[in-house]
Amino acid sequence: MQEFGDFANIDIDKLLKGAQEQFAHLEEFQRNLDSYVGRAEDENGMVTVEYDHQGVRELEIHPKAMRMGSGELADLIKTALADATADFQRQVNAAVGEMFGGKDDPMRLSDPATALDKLKEMEAVHDRAFTDVMGQLDTIRRRMEL
Repeated sequence: MQEFGDFANIDIDKLLKGAQEQFAHLEEFQRNLDSYVGRAEDENGMVTVEYDHQGVRELEIHPKAMRMGSGELADLIKTALADATADFQRQVNAAVGEMFGGKDDPMRLSDPATALDKLKEMEAVHDRAFTDVMGQLDTIRRRMEL
């Protein structure tokens, strides 16, 4: 008779329930991704930036800013963009932290686009593993003539 090792002691229902919960959280995160918008404004209100998962969403330059030198204005824009991006990342990280409670956090990456790609990759791995496990269980069932 073939030995199954620890495989025979796996609680499949618990494993599937845990995976389903994780994917429910991921689906919720994906549905809510559009609601996270990072915002920043320089201290004088010359440049305002909004940033979301697709990049710069809004860039407003006050007419008075046009009197500034190009280098000074460029610095204000870069700083506001960096601040808006950081604000967006804080929001995303906080939301993921709430969803996963800090454990098994698939978003421990600083770039949301990279994190979303990682989530999709994890989903594909899960689907393949689930299919493999179910195939193995079916093979075992047939061998045992159940």
